[in-house]
Amino acid sequence: MKPILAGKSILIVEDYAAMRRAIRDMLYSLEADTIFEADNGINALNAMSNTRFDIVLCDYNLGTGKNGQQVLEEARYRKLISYNCIFIIIAAEQSASMVLGAMDSKPDEYLTKPFNTQQLFSRIERNLKRKGLLQSIEKEIDRGNLSQAIQNCDTLLAGDNKKMHTHLLKMRAELAILVGDFDTARRIYQEILQQRDLPWARLGLGIIEYQQGSLEQAIGIFETLVKDNPMYLEGYDWLSKAYEAQDKPHDMLQVLNQAVDLSPQSILRQKKLAETADKNGSLEIAEKAYKAAVTLGKNSVHKSCSDFTNLAKLYSKTSASDRALTTLKEMRKEFGSDPEAELRAVTLEAELHKNSGDEELANQSLRKALELNKQLGNKAPKDLQLDITRSCYLLNQHAQAEEILNGLIKTHIDDDQFLNDVRRMQSGIGMDNHSEVLIQTTKRALVATNNQGVALYKQGKFKEAMELFEKAMSVMPENKTIILNMLKIIIHDLKSNRANEEKLIRAQTLFKKAKQIGIDPHKLGVLQMEFSNVLRQYTAENKA
Repeated sequence: MKPILAGKSILIVEDYAAMRRAIRDMLYSLEADTIFEADNGINALNAMSNTRFDIVLCDYNLGTGKNGQQVLEEARYRKLISYNCIFIIIAAEQSASMVLGAMDSKPDEYLTKPFNTQQLFSRIERNLKRKGLLQSIEKEIDRGNLSQAIQNCDTLLAGDNKKMHTHLLKMRAELAILVGDFDTARRIYQEILQQRDLPWARLGLGIIEYQQGSLEQAIGIFETLVKDNPMYLEGYDWLSKAYEAQDKPHDMLQVLNQAVDLSPQSILRQKKLAETADKNGSLEIAEKAYKAAVTLGKNSVHKSCSDFTNLAKLYSKTSASDRALTTLKEMRKEFGSDPEAELRAVTLEAELHKNSGDEELANQSLRKALELNKQLGNKAPKDLQLDITRSCYLLNQHAQAEEILNGLIKTHIDDDQFLNDVRRMQSGIGMDNHSEVLIQTTKRALVATNNQGVALYKQGKFKEAMELFEKAMSVMPENKTIILNMLKIIIHDLKSNRANEEKLIRAQTLFKKAKQIGIDPHKLGVLQMEFSNVLRQYTAENKA
């Protein structure tokens, strides 16, 4: 066996000392010289915080605390491992739900116990070769330079690496989708499917239809995909997204329920199921999913106080006030002095006390909620601010409710799902269509602002156009449409006129903001590629 591990930093994550020693001895026999060990998930993440590892060998079942899937999720979320790190999950158990859960987090390999030195060597060698080959692409994707990533991928495809050719085609199609080159992506997927029926290629065709707004065609592809490949979880996720886009909550609920049955360890899917079931009135399913999210969250990077309050709100709907208050007590114990957790608790307590007839306690809780919201600078999550609005309406604090709601509607006027949440909240307290005039007026104002900004730019008034959008953004700081239009204008200007550092920095700031507020990466792809080209040209000119 070739000495491929010399100089590589390796982390073994295993709760049993004897097994750690056995793996360490295997690695030493393969001439590894830099080995670290961790006996649980927390220690593993601490080690990754201090050292950039080339290889992580992580057991799935780590005893009390985080499991291997949760370690990988958190390492990626916190960017503790780079694109070229090999992460291998090791497990003795082979139940379908456990394997699907582990694979859901997309490790580089899944290695079943028991294994020998040759098997470990083969897995590591295979991944080192793959990572080495793809490094030029992954590096540029990591930097956001999609145009260079595409060029590097095309260069590798022109080579004669037959073993990696299909994988490279998959990457090339995914890059094409990211930059909106749907014709290229469709052609690649269709050519692959002519040779071999691969689920990911069928999924890709469905994603293209979804991104182009052909929801019926997308749903047809996704439905057939999961029927033919019932263990393919990505198919369920995209099918539920398509149903959501068509506002078919019942169909969405069925699909999510199927996916959670297959892989119950996915906290994000459990959260989505709970939310969907709750909105559908399927309270039994919602309660089960909320409880699962709370349990999984104890050791997950996706842990959230909202999981507790959503469960408590569910109990409130069923007049189980005692269970709701107990859940809030558990949340306070779990989150301590976290201001968002306390704000969520007192907001719901205001409604619970109102329902029990204790107006004094209800108003006391609401006053505390409004004060906490003010201390947070009105930066609480939008769902929480909507809950505060609801409590204000219920306790006849209409002026406070209208002030918060007006800001929410203006900021999120291009988020149709959230606007439906607003309508649902108001219907639930007997205020149907109360904010419909404001919603429609704000939508018209947004369209007018966009049209005026584009018109100013077309007249050559770049500065005035940007000032108009900056002013609009100060009123609607998380409005996705405004930020996208600002990016389009500034990048068009950078391409048409001479780039300067001020405009480049402003564009980078807007990209960062766009990612923070959750603008779909597919909407940013073309803009990112164009910006990368401008930046590369600017850098080359200034070097010369």
